[in-house]
Amino acid sequence: MRVLGIDPGTAVLGFGVVETGAGRHPRLLECGTLTTPPGDSLPARLRVIHEGIAALLDRHQPDAMAVESAFYGKNVRTTVVLSHARGVILLAAEQRSVPVAEYSPAQVKKTIVGRGAALKPQVGYMVAQLLRLKAAPEPADAADGVAVALSHLIVASRQAAFFRQVIRAR
Repeated sequence: MRVLGIDPGTAVLGFGVVETGAGRHPRLLECGTLTTPPGDSLPARLRVIHEGIAALLDRHQPDAMAVESAFYGKNVRTTVVLSHARGVILLAAEQRSVPVAEYSPAQVKKTIVGRGAALKPQVGYMVAQLLRLKAAPEPADAADGVAVALSHLIVASRQAAFFRQVIRAR
């Protein structure tokens, strides 16, 4: 299974593409960030994000895309702008019939680190450990995108194991 993980943002968006198969250890295919010009309007930034995600989807042909859900901070405007970015990300996946899974920041941290309140360096460290990398992906936004993809692989494998167990018990 190949998963494109996305840590959304309108200025900097982190992404990671992780792949695994039956009995194979997960491996990192690509990670990085998409950045938008700071002086651009929101619609122009959204176009850059949509085109960048579309290019990643076309290049990697993932089986699924995992996206970190919007968190509700103190600044309502930030949440609304982030929701616009998430909208064009989801649109790119829908246009290519790629299934989308969404995970909260706390779910990703709990899945990867074991604590929903883990710090960014802890997430990066565990991403490196899980993928057998010498160091965490840089910058932290890229590591976060990889963590979202890994979370989906872990959750999907747990679900598959659960259903195999239920079927065997019949």
